Amino acid sequence: MTSTSVHRSDERDLAREQLLGQLHKDSITIHRPGDRPLFTREPETAMEPVHWRWADLQGYLEELGRVVDLEAGGARRTLRLSNPGLEYGTTPTFWASIQYINPGEVATAHRHTASAFRFVMRGTGCSTTVDGENYHMAEGDLVLTPSWAWHDHVHEGTEPMIWLDVLDISLMRSLQNVFFDPYPEDVQPVSGQSQRTFQEFGSGLLRPVGPTQSRAVNPLLVYGNAQTTEALERAKGLRPDPCDDVILEYQDPTTGRPATPALSLKSQILRPGFGGLPHRHSGSKVYWVVEGAGVTEVDGSRFDWGAGDFLAVPPWSTVRHSNPHDAEARLFRVDDSAILRALNAYHEQILDTSEQNNGR
Repeated sequence: MTSTSVHRSDERDLAREQLLGQLHKDSITIHRPGDRPLFTREPETAMEPVHWRWADLQGYLEELGRVVDLEAGGARRTLRLSNPGLEYGTTPTFWASIQYINPGEVATAHRHTASAFRFVMRGTGCSTTVDGENYHMAEGDLVLTPSWAWHDHVHEGTEPMIWLDVLDISLMRSLQNVFFDPYPEDVQPVSGQSQRTFQEFGSGLLRPVGPTQSRAVNPLLVYGNAQTTEALERAKGLRPDPCDDVILEYQDPTTGRPATPALSLKSQILRPGFGGLPHRHSGSKVYWVVEGAGVTEVDGSRFDWGAGDFLAVPPWSTVRHSNPHDAEARLFRVDDSAILRALNAYHEQILDTSEQNNGR
């Protein structure tokens, strides 16, 4: 290289450093060699697959119920399923927790921008009030709490009650859109039509006749276990899903869209002898084992799960389910595919069949 070329190179380096200094001063950046890429060929995540066993969780919950008081002001008594790869939450978009409430206790009323739902795991005798509508909660029931809806829980039973709480709080934090508002009293008043939306839309097949109302959110608040079980039994007569066997999604009865705007909620049965195809899709998910036992492989790691266990699966991980046992396994699943589909950014891939790759 000639001395002239060296001189011009030094001038360019000096000019570039001066430019970068000025850009930094004015809060502007440009791409530089060594920067982490904005785009990757496939999703990258710090989330890790995690298996929580009911044998451990049950002991923690019972101890939690003995030593932690349920306080007024909106705080709940929960075990939060924290992902070791993330600073916050169970997945990058939501946090799954297990709530424990003793007889006679009141989880006081509040509201927040994060959408939430409860899936009842154990017990009976607790009722929840959501924007004036009151429902008794039973095992296997799904109860929704839309964004900014007042909600409280009152336990009038004789034994502790346990349910899964899921909130899209991680998504709200990423959007810097967290609002919280405590109710001025411990509980809100119950309206004169205490189960109005269930009376209107609870059949899932019929709805009231009259002018169509524009609804921003799903009007239905409760999906009962009996209806879910009946629907799954009917679905056994369909062709099995190659990856998930028998699987149904909870839907908004007025639009057919997912029951909540950001999260998709599903019930699933793996019959004895089922071996699913390996597959992967956009977004993260968490399974709770309602009953039975089975095996899930996540990116080659094997997880043998049983009733009461939880399993968190990172985005775009290769998943394969199987049931080598003699009894059916039933799973409840939550994933964030709803928001990704709404953004037209959802990808899915069945790995054993090249013709089906990159389906959207």
